[in-house]
Parts: sequence; C-alpha cells; structure tokens
Amino acid sequence: MPLKVHKDIESLSPYVPGKPIEELQRELGLSRIVKLASNENPLGPSPKALAVLAEAAQTLHRYPDGSAHRLRTALADRWKVSLDQVIPGNGSDEIIGMLARAFLSPGDEAVMADNTFVIYKMEVLAAHGKPVIVPLKDGRHDLAAMAKAITPRTRLLFVCNPNNPTGTMVNAAEVETLMAQVPEHAIVVFDEAYCEYARDPHFPDSLGYVKRGRHAIVLRTFSKIYGLAGLRIGYGLTTPEIAGYLNRVRPPFNANSLAQRAALAALGDEEHVAKSRAMNQTELAGVRAGLVALGFRPLPSEANFLYFDVGRDGRAVFDALLREGVIVRHIEGTMLRVTIGLPEENRQFLQALKTVLGR
Repeated sequence: MPLKVHKDIESLSPYVPGKPIEELQRELGLSRIVKLASNENPLGPSPKALAVLAEAAQTLHRYPDGSAHRLRTALADRWKVSLDQVIPGNGSDEIIGMLARAFLSPGDEAVMADNTFVIYKMEVLAAHGKPVIVPLKDGRHDLAAMAKAITPRTRLLFVCNPNNPTGTMVNAAEVETLMAQVPEHAIVVFDEAYCEYARDPHFPDSLGYVKRGRHAIVLRTFSKIYGLAGLRIGYGLTTPEIAGYLNRVRPPFNANSLAQRAALAALGDEEHVAKSRAMNQTELAGVRAGLVALGFRPLPSEANFLYFDVGRDGRAVFDALLREGVIVRHIEGTMLRVTIGLPEENRQFLQALKTVLGR
C-alpha cells in the first residue's frame, strides 16, 4: 500500500545545499577546491569564539541551557530590547519554521518574493499555508506590489533584506511605505541575515517597528559575518506577544551549548566583524570589476555575494566550474550566485570562469 502524504508535502523538493569540498575532491580528484557557494565568511569565526569551544566541550554530556539565557541577555542588551523579545534558533531559518507553525492555519497566506530565500516557501507549504508569490522588480523586492497582495487571509509577509540570492536591498523609505499599508493581522518578517555587510546609509531600521509594538520580527544569524555556520545559531527580535507564541512551538534545547558559547563570544568581537566587512567590501568591488570585464552585469549587492546572468545554460557553466575546482551556486536558468571569498579564491574563480567561457 503506498504511503499517504499530504499534497503540500508531496509537492516539495528537498533543499539542496552547496556541494561540500570533500565530496568534489572525491569525485574529481582535485587537490585544491574553492567553495564560493554558500555565502560563508572566508575569514572563519572570531578567534574569541574558537577560544571558548574547548572549554565548552567539557560539558557536552549535559543538555544546553534551554532558554539560552546568557546569549539572549547579551542580545537584549545589544539591541535595547527586553529579554522576552529575543528568540534563539538553530539558525535563523528554524525560526521561519516556528513562525509558519505558530501563525498559519491551512489556507492562510504568506506573501513573499518570487526569487528569495527558498525556505520561506518550503516552511509555508509544510504548514499547509498558501505562498503568495510577488515578482521582483529590477532584482529587488517590489514592496508596493507585495502590499497589494495582502488579503484578509495574509498572516506573514517576508522581506529578505539584503535579498538572497540577488544581494539587492530595499531602503528605509520603501519599508516605511510598506508598513503604513500592512494590516494588524499580518506579521512582517524582516530576514536580515546579511545586514552586517550592508553599506548603504538608507538601510532600514526594521527593529524600530518592533520597538514601537508593530507585528514584526527581525531575524539575524551568526552563520554569515560571524562565521559560525557550522554551529547553526541565529535569533529573532520581536514583540513579547509574538515571542510568547513562538516559544510554544520552539523545540526544547534548540540552541546547542557550543553554539551558545561561541555566539556569545563572537558577539563581543567587533574587530573581527569590522575586518570581515572591510575585506568583503574590497573584494566585492574586485569581483564585480572582474565580472564586468568578462562582459557580465552583476546586480548591485549589499551582501557578501554577487548574482549575475551568464547568458547561457547556467547549469553547464556551474558544472564546468566544478571541474576547474570552483564551487558556485546555480540558482536557476542562466543565473549564478558567487560568494565573495579570500583574494586568492576570488582570483581563482575569475580565472576559472574565463577559462570556461573560452571553451
């Protein structure tokens, strides 16, 4: 007898992460691999974060602090919110799943862009909600169109800023106009995984809406500029009411003890964050210039990656780059996304791309 699976779950495709370096080495027998696929910080974690891991490992036979009290206290102090407004997550994407489970009933709607973080759609469908897809405009969230897509059944509205995979940003004035149109029955989810990389002075103060009591949540992560992707730790900042409902569906001990300790240490290392931001800004400009020299027009990016149209089968270019020892991300069709790496990694990517195009 065949398994009976809900049609929403049956319609989902598993998330396919970037290919690991070790796997490609086994497949192709290459000694040097450059991974520029998953928007990781090439400088790695803060030395302060690494220093606490050995000590924290001595208590791995104990369950972690289920409330992540020390980390949440530090985050509450950093962002000037109360402790009950901070939600820990096994990566910020776990909190997206909590939002879907807590606030979506079957048939409820969630508004999102058509080319944004794929986990939004997956979690909404898994909760038997209805994704309402709004096309990007010039590679950016079309907030005016998203506001018009809100109906009485809208419960969530996702704004990924800067957007993944395009790297583009919506500004403070655009967000203010959106928030003036969002009704009380909808929660605006500001996913700001890459906000520490943003340089534009008009980047919105989304947390200000939370502090004014609006139905909103700001998602942040330690996976990107803080370099702790392997430990899976993120957080949300929201109203006490929304946080209270999220805590009802939050799994126990969802933030592991190593992640909590490392995140707390990384949060205090402003020097490492500044160094990471500065290197990304310099190298982003260099990779952009290299792509332009090859005839491409990458979208403007406020993140640590570039999104560009290769003008041909993107999957074929992706596969050819693999054979040159460079892992990027094929998004769809002719579009590729490349993470900004170390200077030598970026040079290897540009040279490999030039070689592939020359064929």
